[in-house]
Amino acid sequence: MTASPAPLAANARARLANTRRWVIKVGSSLVTAKGQGLDHEAIRDWCTQIAALRASGKQIVLVSSGAVAEGMARLGLKKRPGALHELQAMAAVGQMGLVRAYESEFNTHGIKAAQILLTHDDVADRDRYLNARGTLNALLEFGVVPVVNENDTVATDEIRLGDNDTLGALTVNLTEADLLILLTDQDGLYEADPRLVPDAQLVSEAALTDTRLAGMAGDSKGVLGRGGMRTKLNAAHTAARSGAATIIAHGRRPDALMQIARGETIGTLLTPALGVMTARKRWIAGQLQLRGKLHLDEGAARVLREQGRSLLPVGVVRVEGDFSHGDLVALIDPSGVEIGRGLCNYDADEAARIMGAKRDELAARLGHVGEPEIVHRDNLVVGPTHR
Repeated sequence: MTASPAPLAANARARLANTRRWVIKVGSSLVTAKGQGLDHEAIRDWCTQIAALRASGKQIVLVSSGAVAEGMARLGLKKRPGALHELQAMAAVGQMGLVRAYESEFNTHGIKAAQILLTHDDVADRDRYLNARGTLNALLEFGVVPVVNENDTVATDEIRLGDNDTLGALTVNLTEADLLILLTDQDGLYEADPRLVPDAQLVSEAALTDTRLAGMAGDSKGVLGRGGMRTKLNAAHTAARSGAATIIAHGRRPDALMQIARGETIGTLLTPALGVMTARKRWIAGQLQLRGKLHLDEGAARVLREQGRSLLPVGVVRVEGDFSHGDLVALIDPSGVEIGRGLCNYDADEAARIMGAKRDELAARLGHVGEPEIVHRDNLVVGPTHR
């Protein structure tokens, strides 16, 4: 896995160049001018490239960081605040400048833009998820460029999505986009941190099943941002649920987006290897707030992995957490590895009473007739979920 493209990589990039719907995420380190507010020249360049992409028939969703950094600049702060209410204040001030900058630049190309602010609740609640999905799809069909950001002014730690890499990936799932592009201040994913290992090789292309990737993604990140390479790799896994590939590329490279559109080798291409999930299962897998865990015996873990069947109470050996009916729980194999997630048909107390029970024992343990499955296969995602 080096910077030299193999024929397979070239073919994959050529196919991606011809796809229609892209989600492009721009990080804080790119949007800001060395911490001195927004870099309007860079924003102008991206908007010009996006206009060219749209002229070629592509639909674009833009996920942009920068609100907190712009708020800091407007209020004269040099250091990112640590208190949540101060960060929310920065975001409230900075969001004004961020949206104005994009709207102004898109207007010069005759393009309408729309602001979409999301929190975790907007993707955790099924009705709100579907509403956000419908709104984004309608905007794209109207020829509008949605500019998406996390609603930092109201998000608390409990409902925070965490970073815009995650938000970009969830937006891919919402819109069933073909490609996620993560523009950053690095040329892509390296075999080692290039700031520590100067001769580290750039990974041109890799399948997300490649076990070496996790060791390559360090946690280093900029002063203004919340995400590092690890969050980008996690985002690529999330985007892969709807069959989308991910490209991590340097956002300051001249014509970076147009190079991708021409199928040229730029950055790191991460290709999905899993089957495409249904919209409902993408929603389940996208939930970030776990309420509990179900620990499984070896037989149950094997059946889930290999046969994709429902989880029955007989296969559960321990219940962890305080959760309610319909909450998201992690499924843990005997070695302690999370193998999937699902919506539990029982609350924690009931789950503890029926764990290990056979079907004909459920009514006696519960005192009423309950569901035969503790997690139904329609509400179950096995394999990589949120990492």
